[in-house]
This record gives sequence, C-alpha cells and structure tokens, in this order.
Amino acid sequence: MNQPDTAQVEEREEESVHRALQGFYRAGKAPWDTGVTPPELVTLVEGHGALPPGRALELGCGTGTNAVYLAQHGWDVTAVDLIDSAIDQARQKAETAGTPIHLLHGDATRLDDLDVPGPFDLFFDLSCYCGIPLHRRDAYAAGLTQRATPGARLLMFGYGPEPAGNPAPQVKSWAEGVTADELRARFTGWDLLDVTPGTNSVPTFWFTLRRIAS
Repeated sequence: MNQPDTAQVEEREEESVHRALQGFYRAGKAPWDTGVTPPELVTLVEGHGALPPGRALELGCGTGTNAVYLAQHGWDVTAVDLIDSAIDQARQKAETAGTPIHLLHGDATRLDDLDVPGPFDLFFDLSCYCGIPLHRRDAYAAGLTQRATPGARLLMFGYGPEPAGNPAPQVKSWAEGVTADELRARFTGWDLLDVTPGTNSVPTFWFTLRRIAS
C-alpha cells in the first residue's frame, strides 16, 4: 500500500485542526473564547507604560471580544479567524458596540491571501498559534514580520510543555502547543521580552515579543 506523501499528510492535519475548531464553536464551548478581555491585554493597552493606540491585528479573534475592546480604546483593528461562524458573531458584536473593525474570515498563516496589508503596531494572539500545525508556523511568523512596524509588539497566549524554570522539550506536534525556545527560533528579527506563566490548570504562558527596529 502506498504511503501518503508529505503534502497529503499536511493537508489532512490542517483539515483536522479546522474540524476541531468548528466543533468547539458548534458546541458553544471554545475554551479560549470566554467573552472577557484578559488582564494581560488590558495592562498593555491601559496600564503603566501602555502602548499608544495604533494599528492592531488579532490572529484567531473568535467572536470578537478583544477586537471590540481594542477598537473601543482607539485602535484601528483588523481581526482574522478561520471559522466563519465565529466571524459572523464578531461582526454582530462589533455592530452592537458601534466599533468599526475590519473582520476577515481566513487563515492566519496565509495573510497574503487576505486583505491584510499592514503595517501593524500590535499583534494579539489568544491561543491561535499554539493550535497551528508545525508546517504552517514559519508562514505565520513571516506574515507578522512582514507587516510589523519597527518596535511592534506581539502578545501571545498559549499552552505548552515547559514547566517554568526548567528546560523545554522540543515541540514535535501542534497538539503539544508552543515554547519560548520555538518562538525565539521562528521569530527572527524579534526579541522575546517576557514569558509569564498563566493561571490555568494546564501549563500556559503569556509571551511578549518586540520587532527589532532595522
């Protein structure tokens, strides 16, 4: 029996991720879509030394809670999600709030196929990257890098295998999440400024990266 080639395996993996995400939204139980803006983003936008409002891109925006929050605080927001029903809900949420947001249904690793010209001063990712198949992660990083202003920030939340303070194992499957070492390797031209453990029952982390000014 012929074994499937690499392209077929990768396509099936992407389809599997898509089905899993659809299942969460159909069940109304997407664990990353709580309807509450996380305090880490609030601190970045409103706290001491907050970023001045500019252009923001949210990757995996879900039903739009955080995109609306950013728009309400003066940001020019573009938001992308792979699931069409999530974008529909985000559009309704933005209309109810009276906040103009550029909402796009599409793949965060294929920004060249979408109307996402950039540049952006802030990227926000709440559990998007950690669910991306490994073979698409370089494309995700390249898409952000090409659209980042010098000094742009990336605030990313994800689960991962690394216990705080201990060496991280190499991520060998998208299901294993993300590590700081992986981000350092993939996001060339960025500094990893901070890694803060989350408060979840499984290991999670907030990663803050900054685009190096060329």
